[in-house]
Amino acid sequence: MKAWISKWRRHLTRIGISLAVIVFFLTHLVGWVDISFIRQLEAWTYDARLNFTLPNTVDKRIVIIDVDEASLAAEGRWPWNRDKLRKLVDTLFDHYQIRVLGFDVVFAEKDENPVLKQLERLVSDPAYRVLAPALDRIRPLLNRDKTFAEGLKGRPVVLGYYFNQDPKRTVSSGTLPLPVFPVGSFPEKTLSFKTASSYGGNIPMLQEAAATAGFFDNPTTSVDGVFRRVPMLQEYQGAIYESLSLAVARLYLRQPVRTIFAQGYGVGARYHGMEWIGLGPHKIPVDADVATLVPYRGRQGSFPYVSATKVLSQTVPSDINLKDTIAFVGTTAPGLLDLRNTPVQKIYPGVEIHANLVSAILDDRFQHRPAYTLGAELVILVVIGLMLALVLPLLNPVWSVLFTFAVFAATVILNLMVWQYSNFVLPLASPLLLAMVLFVHNMSYGYFVESRSKRQLGGLFGQYVPPELVEEMSKDPQSYSLEGERRDMTVLFSDVRGFTTISEGLNPEELSDLMNAYLTPMTEVIHQHRGTIDKYIGDAIMAFWGAPVRNPDHARHALEAAMAMDARLRDLQEHFAERGWPPIKVGIGLNTGEMSVGNMGSAFRMAYTVLGDAVNLGSRLESLTKKYGVSIIISEFTRNAVPEFVYRELDRVRVVGREKPVVIYEPIGQKLDVSQDALDELTLYRNGLKHYRAQRWDQAELQFLNLQKAHPQRSIYKIYCDRIAVYHVHPPGPEWDGVYTHERK
Repeated sequence: MKAWISKWRRHLTRIGISLAVIVFFLTHLVGWVDISFIRQLEAWTYDARLNFTLPNTVDKRIVIIDVDEASLAAEGRWPWNRDKLRKLVDTLFDHYQIRVLGFDVVFAEKDENPVLKQLERLVSDPAYRVLAPALDRIRPLLNRDKTFAEGLKGRPVVLGYYFNQDPKRTVSSGTLPLPVFPVGSFPEKTLSFKTASSYGGNIPMLQEAAATAGFFDNPTTSVDGVFRRVPMLQEYQGAIYESLSLAVARLYLRQPVRTIFAQGYGVGARYHGMEWIGLGPHKIPVDADVATLVPYRGRQGSFPYVSATKVLSQTVPSDINLKDTIAFVGTTAPGLLDLRNTPVQKIYPGVEIHANLVSAILDDRFQHRPAYTLGAELVILVVIGLMLALVLPLLNPVWSVLFTFAVFAATVILNLMVWQYSNFVLPLASPLLLAMVLFVHNMSYGYFVESRSKRQLGGLFGQYVPPELVEEMSKDPQSYSLEGERRDMTVLFSDVRGFTTISEGLNPEELSDLMNAYLTPMTEVIHQHRGTIDKYIGDAIMAFWGAPVRNPDHARHALEAAMAMDARLRDLQEHFAERGWPPIKVGIGLNTGEMSVGNMGSAFRMAYTVLGDAVNLGSRLESLTKKYGVSIIISEFTRNAVPEFVYRELDRVRVVGREKPVVIYEPIGQKLDVSQDALDELTLYRNGLKHYRAQRWDQAELQFLNLQKAHPQRSIYKIYCDRIAVYHVHPPGPEWDGVYTHERK
């Protein structure tokens, strides 16, 4: 944790700017600052999710009686006379036996019968006044409004009307239906309804005859003119009135409208938010304006359409069953101006919006944003913001792109899951835009501010370490310098055996090609394992781990590099043979210990290198590989630092120039990768070593001879057999510590 805190301290300015961006987005979310671009972007993402998850099925429970172009051509221009509308109502209920009828129409004016007008003018003439009593008797028969009203009476018919929200428009017309909640229905609640200043209702005769009426205006249309939400209730002079869709659903379900408020801990008695509107077992989620999101089923045609003229002529296609359905009378004719802009279609019949709402009420299929989702939205922004603000400064550009993309993908997937399975509408544009802004900020900051430090660091260390480590160092350039210091590190020496003989058999060009073909892949391996190239000495390579970048696993990385170099060399032999080059054998020595590291040299030339006794020992171990017939020798110090490998203890030796003995090992492989046969061989070998160091020469010799016969390719068994033969003649004495002293390098 301390390491993370240390890294974050180096990026305080960058993180501070990110936190300011997060706070700015939070102020928009809670409403302190209104950013229209974010609101519009949020609307677009809502539309995208809605279209992505549309059911795209046809609900045959609801039918649209369409006053379309064909109907207007056959029956005459709109508005039709009330006699024709009476016939339409009678046909729908008596012949086709629909359940409920809703008119997406307001009948604001009387239908004057021209015949009645002429008769009234006629009897006004004194010469024809004698006909007045007869006219009074037939007047009701010629009153189209009365005829239509009689057709509405006793039937579940819902008329349409509209409210005005403009305070300047205070003159109303027509008659309102009875409110669903009269004045004073919520004395202990402070509710927020869309409040109307006036209305345009139906003429009294029709309104009184109809079962009820519902408003079809939409004061909650988005600023872009798209129908996403519609109010289910509106207030006028203290009374609460229902929408057309709610009224139709109420008659169909034969259930009263009820309000449902949030309950539970922390919800006050005067909580102003109505959470749901209830119709029997069905619930309609509403927002603070008592509006709901329109749950579109799909594009136009999500409900069966029947031309009104076909109803009048009783020629409805046989594949459309109107019995027990809900019918809406509306229009798709462009000239009648009832086409709306919706998320699913730019030109969409307004009457089908009502049908979508009724369908959703029957299916309990609503997307909604409860008031308490504001808390979830705050948490989402804070979590995404802090995660990116704290993580991006620590990543390189590629990982930053991948991490930001992962955050993007996770946000979208989780948002869609909540949308699809919980029907919650959580913000999507805000977190995605926040992630994008933070990503651009971090990339820009890294490029313009930190790239300068990176270039300086690359100039200092680029010739010594791989680009990946330079990249890592650039995250904290102040921590690296060329000044000398003492560190615990691991050094590697490798050398080509018999290089003089090889070079004598090749011309200069071939020798150069051979060295390049050998040194390049070996260097790649060292770099891949986070090593630093110290120098090339002819065919030899000197490298170290643990500087300039501190690496607590330097011994393991160095050992893995050595074994990878040995494996890579075996792969190269085939290529060398194809070029006609002799096979190459390499010895590698590794040692771990405290070393001096830094820029060392003269006033004329400096080099970033390591010095010390531990370095010299590593060089001596490399020279022993040929004597012991192995590719890699490591010291006991490296072995102790990497316990997860299996090793063969080669010997206890005293090397030239060093009095203190050291145990040397040959690495076999990681414990999980070593076969049982190899482990059994090592067990026998260790038994032989025990006899050898206890000076039980016969038992040791027998053990090593058996191992040599079984594994003649191993030089170590012959080495011990030869030593034992000498010790038989010249015993080392009782003070012998088992150490073999090498007199030459």
